[in-house]
Amino acid sequence: MSDATKPQAVLFKNGSIFDGYSSDLKRGLEVLVVGEDIHAIEPAGSLPVNDVGVIDCNGGTLMPGLIDAHVHVYGANLNVTRLVQSPMSYVAHYAARFMQSSLDRGFTTLRDLGGADVGLALAMKDGLLSAVPRLFYGGRVISQTGGHGDFRTSDHNLNDHQYCGCCVHVDVLATVADGVDSVRKAVREELRRGASHIKVMASGGVASQSGRLDRCQYSEEELRAAVDEAERAGSYVATHCHPAEAVRRSAALGVRSIEHATFIDRETAEFVAESGSYVVPTMAIVAGLVEQGAELGVSPISMEKLKKVAGQAAKSLEIMKAAGIKMGLGTDLLGGALSPRQTTEFAIRAEVLSPVDILRSACSINAEIMGQSDRLGCIKPGAAADLLVVNGNPLDDISLLSKDGAALSIIMIAGKLHKSNGTNLIH
Repeated sequence: MSDATKPQAVLFKNGSIFDGYSSDLKRGLEVLVVGEDIHAIEPAGSLPVNDVGVIDCNGGTLMPGLIDAHVHVYGANLNVTRLVQSPMSYVAHYAARFMQSSLDRGFTTLRDLGGADVGLALAMKDGLLSAVPRLFYGGRVISQTGGHGDFRTSDHNLNDHQYCGCCVHVDVLATVADGVDSVRKAVREELRRGASHIKVMASGGVASQSGRLDRCQYSEEELRAAVDEAERAGSYVATHCHPAEAVRRSAALGVRSIEHATFIDRETAEFVAESGSYVVPTMAIVAGLVEQGAELGVSPISMEKLKKVAGQAAKSLEIMKAAGIKMGLGTDLLGGALSPRQTTEFAIRAEVLSPVDILRSACSINAEIMGQSDRLGCIKPGAAADLLVVNGNPLDDISLLSKDGAALSIIMIAGKLHKSNGTNLIH
């Protein structure tokens, strides 16, 4: 192999390491990156430095890139009824900006739970989008008629002949499926288009005008069909759930990733923990809507629902922590005005959870949810070289990750430097 074709090698030195799991930092070690992967972790001074670029961590913390496990990269508008009818050219440009900003904040991986599709994935694969995180997408969410993902207006009937073909509602975020056979077909269609997971709306939500927060959606037979189809394809189901009943049903039926779980109670939390299902609370969107929702034009119906969610959100974290549920980290932000709040998720959780719990959620636990353990969200040989250097110790001060990327001197993804302040690079 000629020098021109050798994988690039980079050595990280003079830093402490948070490996994605441990409650203490590892010290006195250096990390060698070769190509896109972490090649070795050895005691300081024992790794070769010839023909190797060296990054001095300057006493900071080397840690895995962050993972946001609940995003909507096409979520360009808080008015979802308007969003689902937006031109794809517009939402694609929004997605590019959202992903680039996420990487600037230290999120090297995103899991999209409604909207991102094969077209976006192909654009990334072919190099049409640069400086963006890894993306795991689920395609369109699956909703029952009148469910949380059915954003047609109440007077819009797809079977009404007054609508000509050019005016038929086309939803880029969701697909409506009723009955076991239709649900199976919807799951198969999203998997056919490359989805890594399937999102099902299993309860009402804040953004939709119809559907109560405290009611389940979909029958057990329909949910079971979705889980069965996904598992047979080597995938998994994530469900949107607010009420405890919907959370419990999801865990009982084999759903892997339960989103929100706002109204979970102690008994349900203990059941979920025993079942092995994960929960991904999303706190940033709740706080953002409470503070800015009315001025951004969120409907009075949604704002009334939001009051109930906001009053329970922090308590749900306490309940899940006490039960020992494995919690991932997601933000669920919609609209350009709220998306800059992505890193506020760390500060909000810190009111209830310890820094190490939050870091594990954003790293190793999120990787587990996505089936990417030992590859993402960790620092170990063979893992992807998605790395951050934090100016300080986030195990002592989690607010370092709430500064919109300002406390990050180095951001690396797949072995390539995305950000460097210049003082870290020795040669």
